[in-house]
This record gives sequence, C-alpha cells and structure tokens, in this order.
Amino acid sequence: MPTLVSEATAVERKLWTAEEFLDWLQPKIYADLIGGRKFMHSPVNLRHANLLNFVDHLLRRYLEASDLGGQLHRESVAVRLGPRDVFMPDLAWFSPAQASQLAETHAPFAPLWVAEALSPRTARRDIGAKFTAYEAHGVREYWVLDPQTLAHRFYARDGGGEIFVEFAQGEEIIRSREIRGFFVRRAWLDPERLPKVGDCLAEILQQAH
Repeated sequence: MPTLVSEATAVERKLWTAEEFLDWLQPKIYADLIGGRKFMHSPVNLRHANLLNFVDHLLRRYLEASDLGGQLHRESVAVRLGPRDVFMPDLAWFSPAQASQLAETHAPFAPLWVAEALSPRTARRDIGAKFTAYEAHGVREYWVLDPQTLAHRFYARDGGGEIFVEFAQGEEIIRSREIRGFFVRRAWLDPERLPKVGDCLAEILQQAH
C-alpha cells in the first residue's frame, strides 16, 4: 500500500516503494517511479523515435559485431535504483557480467550506460531527478539526447567516480567511456538527416582494427 504524505492540510499524495511499483508494473505498461511518484510514459514524436531507433540499431549491431556482448534494452526493462526509484530508460546497456545477474522481471542494479532522449514532457525529469538518481546509484555513463535542438550532452564519472562530468563538449566524435570502441559522430545525431546504420557501423569497426 503506497505511503500517504501531506503537503498541506487538505493535500495528500501517495509515495510508492520500488517493490510496490514493480508489483504493479505489467508488460506493455511504461512508467517510471521517481522519488516515490509514478509517471507514465507518453507517446513520443517522430524526431524522438527516429533518433532513438538509430542509436539503438547502431549500438546493437556494434555489440554483436565486436563480440563485446552484454545486453542492450530499449524502454523494456525496469531498473531498480533505490527504494523509491525505478526507471525504464530509453536505452540501457548492461555489461556481460551484469547481464548474468539480471533478475527475471527487472534489473536490481544500475546499467553501466544509459541514454535518454528528451521530450517536452520529460526533459525536466531527465536532466533533474533522473540525472541525480542515475549518478547516485551507479550508472557510469549518461547520454542526454535532444532531438529538437540537437544540443546533445554526454556525461561520465569524474576521476574519483562520484559525480557525472560532461565530456566531448564541442567535439565532432563522441567516444563512449564505457562501451569499448564505440563512438558516434555528432552529425549522425540529427533525426532529420540520419545516415545509414551500415555505413556508420563500418566506420566504427574500421577504426577498431
């Protein structure tokens, strides 16, 4: 039963635990639990969907071609980060060691790499509460993609490993810090001018050898 908290005499809201949320969550229901509050995912526009499709297909094919392995999930696996935080990331990569420890119904720990594509309804959460939760609970690299303005930002752990620090500011090539050998060109991340996945993959693999 969700916990009731009061903001004022006549205002109450329910705070869910991660376990309550996971019990409630069903297949084909897409939602996040953020600080004990439930947020349903809304339909996205085509710019958002096309950009995610591109990154998903490119990274998935790279993981297979490079034998790097692990598991890449697209808004389909609930990730339990804390007692009141459960997210369904747009894209989440779990290393091979992590993948072997995933639970049957959810991920009980943070993936190493996460990408979220901003939308008008979710942007404040993706760069606010979700950013800090990913940072606090072990995500090593966080890509924040902006299909509208193309102001994509990329974060990884600082030297001490405690907080996210932005990297690749103004750089044409964004090299992942956690997915060995994987990179994207900034020019590839325009949903109106998406290149062919096969051509991009060939360039990445050529540089890897």
